[in-house]
Amino acid sequence: MLLKDKIAVIYGAGGGIGGAVTRAFAREGARLYPADHEQVDTLDEQAVDRHLKSVIAEASRIDVSFDAIGVPNSEILGVPLTELAVEQFGMPITAYTRSYFLTARLAARHMIPRKSGVIMTVTALLSRTGSPLVGGYGPAQAAKEALTRNLSAELAPHGIRVVGLRPQGMPETRTIRDAFEPRAKSSGMNWDQWLEFLAARTHPRRLMTLEEMANMAVFMASDKASSMTGTTVNLTMGTLDD
Repeated sequence: MLLKDKIAVIYGAGGGIGGAVTRAFAREGARLYPADHEQVDTLDEQAVDRHLKSVIAEASRIDVSFDAIGVPNSEILGVPLTELAVEQFGMPITAYTRSYFLTARLAARHMIPRKSGVIMTVTALLSRTGSPLVGGYGPAQAAKEALTRNLSAELAPHGIRVVGLRPQGMPETRTIRDAFEPRAKSSGMNWDQWLEFLAARTHPRRLMTLEEMANMAVFMASDKASSMTGTTVNLTMGTLDD
């Protein structure tokens, strides 16, 4: 069991990605403190701080902090940049980066005294490639990957690893369904054609599953990945060549 007795806090545990990671961590023996938006507002510093202090009070430490929060895509997708209000453009950038910064910073304060811990998040292919009608979503993911590098530069000397996962096009997620709607309107694709279009860009000509992504999250959170920090793992199945 790769995560036996690890204390893991997973933000966004009620979503597709967060739920899959929660289940995978549980199978590998982690002691879980999953939190969805109804339990912890990760944009509220005091709420995150109170939650982490309650975890420390019960478990005495935090080994893994995983930020998998999502922003409703209906509010940020489908509008051309030339018609997008600046507030609508900036909203995902502010929300995604604020959540990741707060959960990482506050977890790190508890990890530094023990000189051990793993801070994780999840991004998307759009952090590295251009795509129409995604507003500020792509810049938000790129900012999270930059923050992963900067956090690692400061925290790695204290024994804390900071890593991200960059999956692409998992059909079970709400994100891929929400992204389909504006594309369908502009191209006339149906759902199956949309999935075929995405799969054709990968090397194995198929899309990743949530379980595959979660299995990699387990490995990256485990001591087996002790040399990995300051990086985002490319899980795009060849769509993006690093």
